Amino acid sequence: MTDDDDRKARPRARFHGRVEGSGRPCAVAGCDQPGEFRAPAEQGPGPSDRPPPYRWLCLDHVREFNARYNFFAGMTPEEISNAQRPYAGWERETRAFASNGTDRPPAWADFADPLDAISARYRAQAPAMRADGRPLSDADRRALKVLGLDINVDRRTLRSRYSTLVRQYHPDRNGGDRRFEAKLQAVIAAYQQLKGAPAFG
Repeated sequence: MTDDDDRKARPRARFHGRVEGSGRPCAVAGCDQPGEFRAPAEQGPGPSDRPPPYRWLCLDHVREFNARYNFFAGMTPEEISNAQRPYAGWERETRAFASNGTDRPPAWADFADPLDAISARYRAQAPAMRADGRPLSDADRRALKVLGLDINVDRRTLRSRYSTLVRQYHPDRNGGDRRFEAKLQAVIAAYQQLKGAPAFG
């Protein structure tokens, strides 16, 4: 027998779930074919309600098993009807969305994020936090940038910096030079923003 003949005689490896070359025999007594397909055991769950171990069957015996397998075996007519509804199983809340308050929502640590896609987006959207734990809005951060201040600046330093910049840009203090009026307006607006911000309250 040539290799081509041998290949034709064997069932093709295109069958879903087939595991070739495992060395397991078919679990059906008297069958000498290799067990290349996994199937549940014939008996139901054991005493611990855990599913019994799988058996390995040859192609012919797994076809026989599939032909007589009945998903609805042991169910009442009402249970069969409920299982056949298109939205069966969707009425139950999953753990992540349970509203009873007993389950915690999923934490960031529960997700695999090898490309840092979720975390990077979260960091970009999250408000900046000062060392004292007070959050800064985007407007607060822009205002601090206008004044040239760090996010952890205190209220006293904020007032001092504002006074310095007003003296620098105000026409009455710089010999009537009006080139800095736009900067003066930006400094005043930035100070007004930060003066009323919760981070500096």
